[in-house]
Amino acid sequence: MIQVAKFLPPSYETNYNKLTGPTGPCVYPAFHVYIHSALYYVTDKGEDIKLAQVIYAGLYLCTLALVLASYRRAGAPPWLLVPLILSKRLHSIFLLRLFNDCWATFFFWLAVYGATRKRWSIMVLAWTLALNVKMTMLLPLPALGAILVQGAGTERAVFWGVVSAITTMGSAAPFMGTEEAPIYFRQAFDLGRQFMYKWTVNWMFIPEEAFLSKQFAYTFLAAHASILLAFLHYKWVRPSSGGLPHFVRKYLNYTAIEAVEQDKGSKRMTPQFVMDALLGSIVIGMMCARSLHYQFYSYLGWATPYIMWRSGAHLVRVVGACALQELAWLIYPQTEWGSISVVLLLALQVASSWQSMPTSYDPVALAKEEKKLQ
Repeated sequence: MIQVAKFLPPSYETNYNKLTGPTGPCVYPAFHVYIHSALYYVTDKGEDIKLAQVIYAGLYLCTLALVLASYRRAGAPPWLLVPLILSKRLHSIFLLRLFNDCWATFFFWLAVYGATRKRWSIMVLAWTLALNVKMTMLLPLPALGAILVQGAGTERAVFWGVVSAITTMGSAAPFMGTEEAPIYFRQAFDLGRQFMYKWTVNWMFIPEEAFLSKQFAYTFLAAHASILLAFLHYKWVRPSSGGLPHFVRKYLNYTAIEAVEQDKGSKRMTPQFVMDALLGSIVIGMMCARSLHYQFYSYLGWATPYIMWRSGAHLVRVVGACALQELAWLIYPQTEWGSISVVLLLALQVASSWQSMPTSYDPVALAKEEKKLQ
């Protein structure tokens, strides 16, 4: 609130270096500023905490409704509601801490729900709003791109990509002055941001010196890229292609794709497939993250029950994994064993995502199609 107060009249400050508060300058994209500017007026400059909690309670319920609607579209059983609604950490993030991640989570699940209904416009625009609240929403981008190209075709995918870019630039318009623009992008989308060791949830079991080293960051960047490429090649492009090279050649040569073939690829973007891909992309990114903070559970907590169920796990295993994860994320300050548990459970979910997704659709037909493009 202190930061956005400087953006509002009478100051009208648009230099991100000068939108400062007790935690330093603003480091989130423009839509974050607009949301909290609205909250600034509604909650009497942030003084009416009770009203803010009521607003966030409504946001929690709306997000839960989207999650349940998405689960239902994917055929998930009703008992998954239990681990979804009993999370103390999620309640804390939404109703006590009032993190901006709550808004990003809401828009992300609106994008997931749009994807389950093949409403590509809703998927892209909701994800764009989520990204413009918090940069964390770059994590599902690879899966979202694969879904959009296969579901909508190359031309429409490019169109919606341009719309997303224009929306992002448009939302940042007040901060796009000659001097302000570089500062805005450097702070709002800083991929090389240094994190403090004392706040990490996932890597407390390694020495601080190793945690802060560049080698540590580069290792996980390489691991993230490698796992994403494996999922893209073997899982996310398989509804329409024999692998990533085939997928690239096919959709670059989109004029040669027959309407029947495009329709076939679109039909394979089932609710289960799009949820598998989008939620899988989230947990891959979190497993390979240089540092996770407690508010990141807002992205993970809603996804874990579905991911574990989709792997074919028994009810006891699903609920047990959710309970263990909840306990690990409730530890404060974080301990070595707690952070080990966080990493192991994330690895389990990545493995579960891999296991749950089919590797091919009619491989004989796809092999013939690939030969035609060679």
